[in-house]
Amino acid sequence: MSAGTDTSVRTRAARHLALTLALTATLVLLCCTGGIGAVLFSDDDSDSVLFTSFGCGQDGPVDLSDGMPSIGPYGPDQIANAAVIINVGVDMSVPPRGWVVAVATAMQESALRNLPHLGERNDHDSVGLFQQRPSQGWGTPEQLQDPAYSSRKFYQKMLTVDGWETMTLTDTAQRVQVSAFPDAYAKHEPLATQIVNALTGGAARAVLGADGLRCAAGAEIAASGWTRPVPGNVGSGFRTSSRPGHNGVDIAQPKGTLIRSAAAGRVIVSRCDPDHNGRLNCNVDGSPSTGGCGWFVDILHADQVITRYCHMVSRPDVGEGDLVDAGQVIGKVGSSGNSSGPHLHYEVHLRGDRSSRGAVDPVAFMRDRGAPLGERG
Repeated sequence: MSAGTDTSVRTRAARHLALTLALTATLVLLCCTGGIGAVLFSDDDSDSVLFTSFGCGQDGPVDLSDGMPSIGPYGPDQIANAAVIINVGVDMSVPPRGWVVAVATAMQESALRNLPHLGERNDHDSVGLFQQRPSQGWGTPEQLQDPAYSSRKFYQKMLTVDGWETMTLTDTAQRVQVSAFPDAYAKHEPLATQIVNALTGGAARAVLGADGLRCAAGAEIAASGWTRPVPGNVGSGFRTSSRPGHNGVDIAQPKGTLIRSAAAGRVIVSRCDPDHNGRLNCNVDGSPSTGGCGWFVDILHADQVITRYCHMVSRPDVGEGDLVDAGQVIGKVGSSGNSSGPHLHYEVHLRGDRSSRGAVDPVAFMRDRGAPLGERG
């Protein structure tokens, strides 16, 4: 078979796969308005113009008329393999969070390439998208070279991991893969989420509830593993012209409202922040002249992301060193410290940097993870 013929066959296969994926997903995914996502295609499905939209995406419908797109460093053939992974997840009724975990795992193991045995360069007898080993009982070399088969085997083992839905992605992947590099999967989560969103019109932003799939909202945990810390709209924003040193956002809520960890992680700070005079005075309402965060918590998450929760009404419910799940209650809204009224001051820091240098806009950060904060009122 010539290279040109091989490429043509792969292109047609990718188009058929995209159509199958969209049709299957459309039957099982509910969009936010309660309707079914639209699929439009021509009579000639080999040249189909395919659009999918499930109401949870930010980018609108996806045009796959020319086969699979390139996304980031991954070309159409690699994205076609990601589509197989997702399609198998749909067929097995795995929630979208699982699709993100599986795609990220394959990104780390094979760069989304269906690898054969690589001889001396190979890791033992590992083959395929997930570098599964025949000698470890995953299947025969021929079976593991089938992307659909290897994806199904990955999901089957993942579903045996208790609590995988709220674990960090890297912990879930490691429980399945038992890699020598257990933290290697975390760095792929943002792009894996983007790929799933691109191929499904935003399904990675959906969550699984008692009534099926719906868009992430409230305290529900998005497929990315993130959730809003409190309900309500953002008031004072990030580094506004009037408050250039405001390194987070303020969300007004009544005193006593539960504050939840925005993602799984480890508590690295849980204490009373001294006021301007160095006094620990957090058990009373503060004021704009008091200074400090009051009772507050910092949590370290995967990828060296830190979230901060300020002005709690009393001592936090978690202590330093505690491991917390996404959505776990860590304290209650109050007005301690530099505060003019009950609210949560919420910050996001990157690169493990707790200082102002590491702070980023929480609104954009949370939106990208499918757990948007309420729009500014």
